[in-house]
Amino acid sequence: MSDESAHERHASLVFRPVTERDHARVVGAIPEWWQTPNSEALPLLLPRLFFQHFSDTSTIVEDGDGRLAAFLVGFRSQSQPEVGYVHFVGVRPDLRGAGLARSLYERFFAQVRALGCRRVDAITGPDNMRSQEFHRAMGFTIGGDTDVDGVLAYLDYDGLGEHRVTFTRVI
Repeated sequence: MSDESAHERHASLVFRPVTERDHARVVGAIPEWWQTPNSEALPLLLPRLFFQHFSDTSTIVEDGDGRLAAFLVGFRSQSQPEVGYVHFVGVRPDLRGAGLARSLYERFFAQVRALGCRRVDAITGPDNMRSQEFHRAMGFTIGGDTDVDGVLAYLDYDGLGEHRVTFTRVI
């Protein structure tokens, strides 16, 4: 999608930093937006502290009616200051495919690049093929140490049985 058509599609959308007040709305949307077997547990991965402490690099998108359209929660690593990390991103199902996630990522890249980051990392589960395809299309490389159902992933990355695919992109 060209920059012009992305701009036109997003003209009625408002991009702004997250605030603590956004927490309940975002975690409330996750089960509906994901609709996966574990979608009820996914909000536990996004505690309020992200909205309190990473608002300068996290973004909320609202549509013209003020409804939640998308979000990206990310931060600059304290331990590796040259690395930005995308922790959670979501786009309302009826808005998918319009370049909104790409716009959120590009915004995040610019924010963390201005903070001195040279790389952005993210992870997903081996069963989340949509995320893997998106990250590949965004120029991320995939990492792992084992084949998990045909996908390169790290075994037990987040605990026993919690395998993850890692993504890295130089910015």
